[in-house]
Amino acid sequence: MSAIALLLVGLSAFLTGYLVYSRYIAQRIYRLDPDFVTPAHELQDGVDYVPTNRHVLFGHHFTSVAGAAPIVGPAIAVIWGWLPAFLWVVLGTIFAGAVHDFGALWISTRHKGNSIGTLTEQIVGGRARVLFLLVIFFLLLLVNAVFAVVIANLFIANPGAVLPVWGSLVIALVVGTLIYRAGVRILWPSLAALLLLYGLIWLGQYAELALPDLLGFAPTPAQVSTAAGDATAAAEAARIDGIRASWVIILFVYAFFASVLPVWLLLQPRDYVNSHQLFVALGIIFLGVFVVNPPVVAPAVNRALPPDAPSWFPLLFITIACGAISGFHGLVASGTSAKQLDREPDARYVGYGGMIGEGTLALTSILATTAGFALFVGQDGWLEHYGTWAGASSGATGAFVNGVGVLAEGLGIPHDVAVIFAAVVVISFAATTMDTGVRLQRYIISELGVQYRIGIAQNRWIATLVAVTSCAVLALGIDRGAGGMRLWPLFGTTNQLTGALTLLVLTLFLVKLRRPLWVTVIPMAFLLFMTTWAMVVNLLRYVHESEVLLLVVGGIIFVLELWLIFEAVRAVRDALRRRDLPA
Repeated sequence: MSAIALLLVGLSAFLTGYLVYSRYIAQRIYRLDPDFVTPAHELQDGVDYVPTNRHVLFGHHFTSVAGAAPIVGPAIAVIWGWLPAFLWVVLGTIFAGAVHDFGALWISTRHKGNSIGTLTEQIVGGRARVLFLLVIFFLLLLVNAVFAVVIANLFIANPGAVLPVWGSLVIALVVGTLIYRAGVRILWPSLAALLLLYGLIWLGQYAELALPDLLGFAPTPAQVSTAAGDATAAAEAARIDGIRASWVIILFVYAFFASVLPVWLLLQPRDYVNSHQLFVALGIIFLGVFVVNPPVVAPAVNRALPPDAPSWFPLLFITIACGAISGFHGLVASGTSAKQLDREPDARYVGYGGMIGEGTLALTSILATTAGFALFVGQDGWLEHYGTWAGASSGATGAFVNGVGVLAEGLGIPHDVAVIFAAVVVISFAATTMDTGVRLQRYIISELGVQYRIGIAQNRWIATLVAVTSCAVLALGIDRGAGGMRLWPLFGTTNQLTGALTLLVLTLFLVKLRRPLWVTVIPMAFLLFMTTWAMVVNLLRYVHESEVLLLVVGGIIFVLELWLIFEAVRAVRDALRRRDLPA
């Protein structure tokens, strides 16, 4: 299979989906109104509610939802073959993920920018809201803790990325001040920021910044045992633990301030600049595919799976989450983006278009890992890498980064610079997802404070402190800086469950408005079925492998899911009865 053909088919499908299907939804289903007063204008406060240029908001929304998941998920899923991964990314994005993101942004805009959790109470019921908020809080807790660890590991593995990543924060602060306080038009600060960022990437290869072990961890008995009595190896493993934990603490200190600062000062401009960085990265990958024209070495459907690999059905649909549909996107759309939407028609461009962008990123992950990475390690090396499920899972990010490096090298970009560039892209998007996730946690804590009349929880400083502390405890409390990874296998099912429930809330709102339902009902039913099936499969595996922690937490989430489905079915039944009554 030609990588060029795969790329052209995928991009053509995405373009058709945006031009045709999203227009149908905007005009016939959601019926966007250019005269509707959005919450950004009605409730403008200069901190969270800020009317925003749609291109800037697109960049903020896109980079917040992108993260590392649309790269990692497909990079793992190609172990089942490129065809299942490709079909789920393309069809899932067009008919499920983009509809979900667009809808979450629209329904929140219609309800004063309230989060999907608050909307659940208004549309489904009070019990459902509490249950949904528990699922959402766990999802955000997991995402923030794990992404902090992922970023820390990437900093350790790629010290050349440290300078450009942290330097981008200074650039973002300057851009935000120029646009919102000095009134400078958006074009020139954007171009200057991009050039400065690439200058920092070039400097990164000469100024590798490695953090020392600030915590001074001693080797654990497990590390000593693994090192087979080699004291030097055990000490080195402990040193890496200490560096990882130090980075995690630094990242959460940053996330605290990023969450409480006005959104226009740091998050918006940083994400906007990062979106340009991603577009350049996508362009490099696309051009690299055309110039290098690497063959796709992965089988279309892998009929010789390694013994430790699970069946692709239904686990494909939770392994590739953010690259096809993701409940986390609904939290971002309803939690932050809806508060910044200038005009309701912008929801199509930001919501549906943002998910098309994420699907495109997932497509590049498939190409980089099935074609570019194979050129880096050779076909035998590729088969060895994907010879075990554990190897495919643990080495997913590395496969993508090196695959991008090979494609960029075909354009004359030095491999070392290309690898730093790819690492900066992955780290930047993981960081934007993490700091947006902390802000969303702050919103949820504040909403609960209003609900239960807890005044201190409504203070944004206190709410943010609770959010980052809980995430840091999960990240650092188990395995010395790798704690969140223990629960990461639950991310896929929890994330997709959140997406299905968001589609359910959307469906109930459409019932209330007497609009066509099939656009949301079909992906909702499919996702609920696959998520439930996958959860059962995973729980049985946890029993077999005696994974007590995953079994207990996963079992709690499964019970919450069944309870939420029961509440939702009752709400749908009642809504349909009311719908049948004379208007």
